Order: sequence, then structure tokens, then C-alpha cells
Amino acid sequence: MIVRAPAKVNLTLEILNRQDDGYHRLRSVMLPVALEDEIAIEPAERFAFSCEPATLTGDNLVVRAFAAAGAAQAPLAVALRKRIPVGAGLGGGSSDAAAILRSAIDGTLGPLASQDWLAAARALGSDIPFFLTGTGALVEGTGERVTALGALPPWWVVILAPDVHVDTGDAYRRLAAERAKAPAQTRARADSASIRALEAVQRADYAAAIAAATNDFEPLIAAAYPPVAAALRALRDAGAAHAMLSGSGGATFALLPGEDSARALAAAIALPDGARLFVVPLAAANGWRRPGPA
Repeated sequence: MIVRAPAKVNLTLEILNRQDDGYHRLRSVMLPVALEDEIAIEPAERFAFSCEPATLTGDNLVVRAFAAAGAAQAPLAVALRKRIPVGAGLGGGSSDAAAILRSAIDGTLGPLASQDWLAAARALGSDIPFFLTGTGALVEGTGERVTALGALPPWWVVILAPDVHVDTGDAYRRLAAERAKAPAQTRARADSASIRALEAVQRADYAAAIAAATNDFEPLIAAAYPPVAAALRALRDAGAAHAMLSGSGGATFALLPGEDSARALAAAIALPDGARLFVVPLAAANGWRRPGPA
């Protein structure tokens, strides 16, 4: 069988206080997009994993997800074909792991012991509980609090991914240094950009969604990584109403109300050297679910 793992973009990303364990609390509206990795699974004599490109084979989240599901010794040949740019803030690795956990939950990996799948997802990575929902969501806490948005509007996304890897740890260090100079103001949940974005997506109010869009990392990462700044500039110069960073970067994107406007924007982009361009709709969310214990 072929398992598909969609990328995500962050319509909002608010980084809140740092906890004693070193993790930061956040609020983020995440939207899955139809830019997908593919995982082919077929019967075999023993468990085997391969990846295209081969450089990503070692310590891959797909293998760790099989282990978390109790299927590390399953007689399966698993081949991951990467299409989502790596280390770009698009959540590809997390989505790959979530796709395996969803397959385990659905029973397609064979009979497995019941467990708290949300806890398993959280142990693998902070974005993985989001990908288990199968739709857009408001993500809070350190990734474990996920409020599904239900069916998504027929919006499209133009993603421009520069040829640069932004280390998430570096992004947080830059943010901490900036806030040491000027501490961030307390942001009440009820009046936050993420709550406004959540409501806008649920109402399919494109203008309100664009007005609420924000990413606390964006000014810092754009200043520190010239290819990211160039990608944002290319989107804006092409006419994007709002170009922004996804996650901690370096992928950038623009949200559009439909396919025609998305393709028109993409056609107008002067592609920076080494950047990759994707024009995709939000991922279909017909089978969304609330992650939780088995």
C-alpha cells in the first residue's frame, strides 16, 4: 500500500513562555497542504527500510514510528519517497511518522497492542499530534493540545522553499536573545492572532485569515538567512497579499483563495537561485479525527 504524508504551513506561530524543562509553549494554527511524501509498504521476509534520497535513511522518524507502534519487527519492506523539502519548517518528518501511527491505529499494519497513541505521537515529536488529526488545527502547549478545525476551505498555497536549512535550535536561540533585550508582552489567548485565525478558517473568511497571519520567528530568520529574505521578497514582488515563513523556516509561502490566483502568483515569481516552488491546495480533510487514547 501507499501511505501519503502531507506537509503543513503555519498560518500563525506565536512563541510564548519558556518552561522549566526547556520547551516553549506556543499557539499555532497549522494547515495541512497537498505536498506529500509517499511511504510504500509491502510484505517482506523481514523488516527493511529505505529512503529516497538515501542520505535520510539513518535514524529516520519512520523507523522510530514503527518501533513506537510495536511493529519494529513486522515482516514489511518500507520505502519512503521524500517530496517535502527537509528542514524547511514544513513538518515532513513529523508527518511521515504520523502516517505510520495512523496506519497502526487503522489496523493496516496488522494486529498491534492498544496504547495511548497521542502519548506515542508526543514522545516522537511535538508536531506529530497535529498530523494525527488529518485536518487543520489550533496547536497549543508544547504541541500536545490540538483543536481540530474540521473541514477546510478550498484555499491554495504557493510554497517557495529556498536552498537553506534553518536549525530550529538556532531559531529559538535568536528569539531568546531578542527577547532578553525586549521581553515579549503577555498575549491573552482569547484575543490572540491564533484564535482569530482559527475562527477565520472555520468561517472560510480568507481576508480575516490573512489579517491574522503571523510568525514570531519571521523577522529574525529573514534577517539572519539571506535566502529566506529573498524568497519572501520574491513572493511579495509577485503580488502576494501576505508572504510569510512556515515554522522556523526556511520555507516561505502565500495563502491564496483559489487555484487560479495561486497559479497566477506562481507564474509571476522570479525564482531565486536554488529555490523550489510548489503550488498545491490545502489537503483534503474528509477523515479528520481527534487524536487520543485507543
